[in-house]
Amino acid sequence: MHNPITPLSLPQDGIRCVLFDMDGVLFDSMPNHAIAWTRAVQQYGLSISREEVFLNEGRTGSGTINALTQRTWGRQATEEEVQNIYRTKSEIFNACPTAPPMPGAAEVLTKITRLQLLPLIVTGSGQQSLLDRLNKHYPGMFKRELMVTAFDVKLGKPHPEPYLMGLVKAGAVLNSDGSPLHPSQAVVVENAPLGVQAAKAAGIYTIAVNTGELTDKALLDAGADIVFPSMQALADAL
Repeated sequence: MHNPITPLSLPQDGIRCVLFDMDGVLFDSMPNHAIAWTRAVQQYGLSISREEVFLNEGRTGSGTINALTQRTWGRQATEEEVQNIYRTKSEIFNACPTAPPMPGAAEVLTKITRLQLLPLIVTGSGQQSLLDRLNKHYPGMFKRELMVTAFDVKLGKPHPEPYLMGLVKAGAVLNSDGSPLHPSQAVVVENAPLGVQAAKAAGIYTIAVNTGELTDKALLDAGADIVFPSMQALADAL
């Protein structure tokens, strides 16, 4: 694991944006997601462990549901089943105590904006409650047109589509011709193995922050270039 006292050196000059996952990176929301998923799917005759929720973080809701129905029922979920299960999950999630901002995240965002780097959100979440809270806790940092959410992609993490779309949206703002950023012009901050896999598949340097219940090895095995124990450790190293 990277020593947080040592300053972080980014891999090359020319970095123009930082793509942030949201759950477990900007908000300490994964414990609530674990509660919501385990309780919701049980109501429909499915099961998922707390560890699986952390391992599956980054998938779209439909992707997670289909993985469970394939395992249990040997088939894809119907659209009605996906909607019903995800609605139940969202109701349970929204009834949980409000997830606080991740310690150190505001400092990371402040430092990268001082470096004139553009922050973007790339999340598998479709929880409107969390998306709404970005402006409250990180005012002025994120614009809706610079967010990639579950509503924007067909293929969720670990497929590279979410991060490739992030490069497209960043390029539309930063490049005079609107062309996508090159992967070498971006850095990803992730906390989940599937998210790390997606970022690396898109060719982007990936910083992992181990803010959850997984081992550093799980993040390194997924391809993380470097692992920090927390967002505060990353902030201290920037």
